[in-house]
Amino acid sequence: MLEFDFKRTELEDRDLISSYLAKSPSRSCERTFVNVFLWSRHYPVKWAVIEDALVFKSEDETHLSYAYPAGEPENVKKALKVMEQYSEERGYAFSLYSVTEEMFEQLETWYPGEFQVEYNRDEADYIYDREKLETLSGKKLHGKRNHINKFKALYENWSYESLCEDNLEECFQMALKWRNLNGCEEDEEKNAEMCVTLNALRLFQELELVGGLLRVNQEVVAFTLGEPLCEDTFVVHIEKAFADIEGAYTMINQQFVQHECMDYHYINREEDTGAEGLRKAKLSYRPAFLEEKGMVTRREGKEA
Repeated sequence: MLEFDFKRTELEDRDLISSYLAKSPSRSCERTFVNVFLWSRHYPVKWAVIEDALVFKSEDETHLSYAYPAGEPENVKKALKVMEQYSEERGYAFSLYSVTEEMFEQLETWYPGEFQVEYNRDEADYIYDREKLETLSGKKLHGKRNHINKFKALYENWSYESLCEDNLEECFQMALKWRNLNGCEEDEEKNAEMCVTLNALRLFQELELVGGLLRVNQEVVAFTLGEPLCEDTFVVHIEKAFADIEGAYTMINQQFVQHECMDYHYINREEDTGAEGLRKAKLSYRPAFLEEKGMVTRREGKEA
């Protein structure tokens, strides 16, 4: 039986994991070391290098699935075969999760008609034109410009700052207040998200994140964190603002893009996880396109 040393992602794995992900550039928000490291504390995801390709495995008592391997194409192809055998030996049907259209196209060129993909709308990343998020130009974003103008009218003493060592602790304290105000202790998903947020702030420098904050009357009322995703895309992982500060979310979004993301054509603001309010909010910014992701399985009757 095949055996591999799958391990949980740790900070010291950053260079190795990032080097493999760089060989398979993607606009999917999961394809960064930061995302994998922070969320592996909450999900049963471990990694190993198989056939000189990076493989993430999600496994518990009832399921076994993999992220699409990262590496040089010939090594990815070899790894897929090994992963399928690994699943078969353990009595599981082979499956891949969070597979983008580009990944599935690659799979199809190697194994035409052997696999199928079922895209999950709840997992699709929202990809925006960076210039549109900065300027909020055009009739369809008129409402967003109104939010910005109202924020400036209501809070004349506002300012934006890039996140750094000097203001990090203030964001941490603001996040703790946000957690108390939003009932995170009673909601498992919200609590996990807040743990990720606090860890991202705590390890801001080690994870090489980029951040920004918004002040009103010298107090931090919003902050956001992200990182470069690929050559033309920046991903925003975390955004928090106090709900009672009208327009704070719109303002931190616009200011962060304007100050920290000017070198990128696209901004990935991640998925909506099926939450109706979040979907409405993300659609209201008029994404350029959605980065679809889905589950890949073998077609019935198509044996390995």
